[in-house]
Amino acid sequence: MRFNPIFFDLDGTITDSAQGIIRAVQYALEYFNISATEESLIPFIGPPLRDSFAHFFPGDTEKLEQVVAKYREYYVEQGIFQSRLYDGIADLLRQLAENGHTLALATSKPEPFAVRIIEHFNLTRYFACIAGAQFKGERTDKPAVLRYACQTLGVTPSAGCLMVGDRKYDVLGAHEVGMPCAAVLYGYGSEEELKKAGADQICPDVKGLRKFLIGA
Repeated sequence: MRFNPIFFDLDGTITDSAQGIIRAVQYALEYFNISATEESLIPFIGPPLRDSFAHFFPGDTEKLEQVVAKYREYYVEQGIFQSRLYDGIADLLRQLAENGHTLALATSKPEPFAVRIIEHFNLTRYFACIAGAQFKGERTDKPAVLRYACQTLGVTPSAGCLMVGDRKYDVLGAHEVGMPCAAVLYGYGSEEELKKAGADQICPDVKGLRKFLIGA
C-alpha cells in the first residue's frame, strides 16, 4: 500500500464550503460596520480563523474574540451546511476505505463543526479519526492537528502517511511534522501557491487525485 494512513483536509478538499464561510465572515464583520466583498474574503478559507480576523483587528484581543463569536453565531446555524461535496470525492473515499486505507480528517475548522459536516454528508464511516481545532484556541494550526491525529491513530507522521489538501497551510503543516503532501487544484489554493509551498504532488482534479492514490 503506497500511503497509509491518508489525512484529508476538509474545506477545499472534500467540501466546497466557500459560500457558508464567506457569509459567516461578512455577518461577523458587519457587526463592526465593516463591509467586505466575497472575493476579498476567499483567503479566510484554509488558515485558522483567528489569524484571518486578526488582519482586521490587529492587537485587539477583545474584538478578535467578539468577531469570532459572531462568526460562529451565523456559521453554526446556517453556514455549516452551505456547502457541497466535490464531484467524485465521496466515491474516492469509499474506494480508499474498501481498499484497506486508514483515512483521517485533519482540519483547522473546530472539530465539532467538522464532525457535523462529515455526518451531514454521510461520510463518517470512512474516517477512523476526525481531528480539528478546539474552541478555546487550542490545536488550531495544521501541524498541531496532524500531530494529534497521528497520536490518535498511533502512527508516526513520516512512516507512510500522506496529507491531502488545497492550501499552502496543508503543505507546510504536513512538512513540519515530516509528512508529504499531495495538493489539489480544485480547491482554493493556486498552483503557484502550492508549488511555492513545496507540494510533493499536485493533482488538478479529483480524477487526478484518484489516479495518484489508487492508480486508476
